[in-house]
Amino acid sequence: MKITTIFLLLCISGAAFANSACDKPRDDFDGLYCLNKVYQEADKELNENFKKLNSKLDSDGKKALKSGQLSWMSERNSSCSKRDGEGFFVNLNCASSTTIKRSQFLQDRIRECLSSGCQNSKLL
Repeated sequence: MKITTIFLLLCISGAAFANSACDKPRDDFDGLYCLNKVYQEADKELNENFKKLNSKLDSDGKKALKSGQLSWMSERNSSCSKRDGEGFFVNLNCASSTTIKRSQFLQDRIRECLSSGCQNSKLL
């Protein structure tokens, strides 16, 4: 019992340390690490919402959703990243906020499908 309690306290302390490190990153690499964690979670949620919505659509709706998603990805990439002779650069704040907005859009369409029926015209 004591070992389990100590282990749990160490895990909780480690999680608290990780969260506080993201509150005040020590340097740009810590900031990048934290922003990447936010982006990864937003992207995971976006993919879950896409799959959930896609499962509710007819074939025309699925085509419209895919077209809208590809268009959104192109816009996100052009707005949040650039490539030059030295490499490529991604603005993770931009990518995260854009992804969160798109995920919310997909959630709204799911809610719409459940309440009043899917409207394919809103998927583009």
